[in-house]
Amino acid sequence: MRRTVLILLFISIALVSLSAGGEKESMFIGVSVYRFDDAFIGEIRDHLERLSDGDIPIVIRNPENSQNKQNEQIAGFIEEGASAIIVNPVDRTASGVIIEKCRKAGIPLVFFNREPLADDMARWNEVYYVGARAEAAGRFAARIFIDYWEDHPEADRNGDGKLQFVIIKGEPGHQDTELRSEYLMKTLAEAGISLDRLDEESGMWERGKAESLMTQFLITYGDSIEAVFSNNDEMALGAIDALEKAGYFTSGRYMPVIGCDAIPEAYDALSDGTLLGTVLNDAENQAKAIYNIAKELAEGRTPSESAIGFPITDERYVWIPYTMVLQSGDSEYNH
Repeated sequence: MRRTVLILLFISIALVSLSAGGEKESMFIGVSVYRFDDAFIGEIRDHLERLSDGDIPIVIRNPENSQNKQNEQIAGFIEEGASAIIVNPVDRTASGVIIEKCRKAGIPLVFFNREPLADDMARWNEVYYVGARAEAAGRFAARIFIDYWEDHPEADRNGDGKLQFVIIKGEPGHQDTELRSEYLMKTLAEAGISLDRLDEESGMWERGKAESLMTQFLITYGDSIEAVFSNNDEMALGAIDALEKAGYFTSGRYMPVIGCDAIPEAYDALSDGTLLGTVLNDAENQAKAIYNIAKELAEGRTPSESAIGFPITDERYVWIPYTMVLQSGDSEYNH
């Protein structure tokens, strides 16, 4: 009798174990990012894939910069029984629709890079956001240039005591575009630099578009341009492409160009002296926070600082600090 009871006990334990294992194996986290050919978002994707290896798997889909297609992908993840969903929205102002779909389905959400409006975030307590404070990036970009301006009086080419510059902006309406540009200007002005903004246009985060814009700026303003500020590195590299074709960075012709994100190609440009500086938007640690939050939610837990490895602000926001990166290879860690 005792032997029979023990056998039944072992069978019960095995069945529970198999059931739990099968349940774990059937779990997945759906991921939709606004487009696949964005260099910085590509870094986050790579890190997410690495983090999920051997853990809760992820399924990543590309809406190709279409909000309608992204909405369909979210609906698909819900129908397929995703345990959690990670979203880099095409249009951050449309995040409320995604939140409402997931709230009704009871599937928790983690947004990143494109911050939903505060009213949309308040719709549900199972939605989180991971990003970096864009105003800090603007201030760091300004500090890189301020040091250069103070150390190189020849940077004021026409000697008028003003900085003539152009800005290549990111996507209109994106918080990084608006805040990086705003706080760049504020910090330069606070440092006592008189500003003469010759032009600004949107390069939509793309290298090729930025190269075309910079080519046009050179046709219009020529050597009166004294600096180029870009909202991200891809566009900064596009500006450098145009400047190189115009004869800059050889025979003593130099143009200070500052970007943001510190993508791998930016380090090459820093090394060869064509990029003055950039600001690291920490893709690796953002991915860690994103995945850890999604995993906690998928497994039915409320994310905590100890579980995800980063502080949580206002209950549902995680902010990853920027690092300023210079040509010398020096960096400055800051919030």
